[in-house]
Amino acid sequence: MCGIAGIVSFKENVGLQRLKHMTDVITHRGPDGEGHWINTEGKVCFGHRRLSIIDLSANGKQPMHYADGRYTITFNGEIYNYIEIKQELLAKGYKFQSESDTEVLMALYDLKREKCLNDLDGMFSFSIWDSKEQTLFCARDRFGEKPFYYYKDENEFVFASEIKQFFAAGIKKEPNPQVLYYYLNFGIEGNPNEPEQSFFSNIVQLMPASYLILRNGTIQIKRYWDLDTQQTSKISFDDSVEKFRALFNTSLKRRLRSDVPVGSCLSGGLDSSSIVLCIDKMKAEGQTQKTFSARFKDFDKDEGKYMDMVVKKSKSIQNFDVWLTENDFLDNLEEISKHQDEPYGGTSIVAQYNVMKLAKKNGITVLIDGQGSDEYLVGYIPFFITYLNQLYGSSPKTYAIEKEKLMAYHGLQHNLSVSGKMQLKYPGLFSAASKTKNAILPSKKRNLSLII
Repeated sequence: MCGIAGIVSFKENVGLQRLKHMTDVITHRGPDGEGHWINTEGKVCFGHRRLSIIDLSANGKQPMHYADGRYTITFNGEIYNYIEIKQELLAKGYKFQSESDTEVLMALYDLKREKCLNDLDGMFSFSIWDSKEQTLFCARDRFGEKPFYYYKDENEFVFASEIKQFFAAGIKKEPNPQVLYYYLNFGIEGNPNEPEQSFFSNIVQLMPASYLILRNGTIQIKRYWDLDTQQTSKISFDDSVEKFRALFNTSLKRRLRSDVPVGSCLSGGLDSSSIVLCIDKMKAEGQTQKTFSARFKDFDKDEGKYMDMVVKKSKSIQNFDVWLTENDFLDNLEEISKHQDEPYGGTSIVAQYNVMKLAKKNGITVLIDGQGSDEYLVGYIPFFITYLNQLYGSSPKTYAIEKEKLMAYHGLQHNLSVSGKMQLKYPGLFSAASKTKNAILPSKKRNLSLII
């Protein structure tokens, strides 16, 4: 990951030292270098901390300029299909000075403006200053993998990768009472009615799949993508499997594009096991894939036996384990809280933190991880209860359709729970998934196989 920062002043000139304070506190995001830029008027400045992944040369340094200096960018993330996009741009006459995906992104923006976002396969948050139009364009990837926070008052607009950067810039630290209320009373990490809010007043996030345009001190925000939940397909089950496999492999191949070694996390679950074994097939003979796992001694949910099955099935995997105890939570609490900036809702982050430390210790700074497959493949059966409870009062027709589908697919029985009845009486009370205890497990087990 990299780290970004920026200030656009509507009145006084910006002090470059203030920007440097913002990048100094996120050295951990970009240990390979830093860069700062301020425009000739002294009103716009960008900062960047670099973690080199593609084009390790000085040509990949940021903030980066394009089109004779018209555009300046500070970018955190990776555009996985940048090679395909670059070929299209070269055919249109665009020229490039580097091998970086950052320069490709700027050229694509020059060609298509905000519509460039529709072409991107990647994880990103970035800001582009257009000196000709005097506008700031900011965007975040579809699922919000990369963070983007901002602050605005009558004097300035400030953006950053982490909340601590705003305090380093001298912005007052004030807790957000609404977000604290939801966290302390319901365990919800955010305001479900205004999800852009953070735990700090006046510091908000640009929501996933959204872009922001700042022009003459005025902000315009638009969502550029959403999941089409109404689209249906008559594709057969076997064809669906092949289509999924093809998309999965294409996704992995693109994410393996890197000028530094790439490792993987291995938990023993369906997602990480599928990723690791598919990468193992893609690796050339003699190439070793390093994987990293969290283990728990004498814990019935330790997945070591499944990790061992994956390693034994592979041709060349070197797995590294970190064994965790309850003391790791207390020992790492202060450091994790410093990096998180906001309260968090579980201890799994302690395991992830130690797995990342293990990877860095073994020379790996880029990891391919399995996140979101349970949601994408309609998992987490207990949460269906909450979903149906909410639909019962708000949309009886949809409730009946979804209940029938869940019964057919999972064998899920559903009776309106106490929380569902409360939802009817107090709409919006349970607007986020709660820990319901009345979930009925499927009447039959479904066989799952690795996508290998």
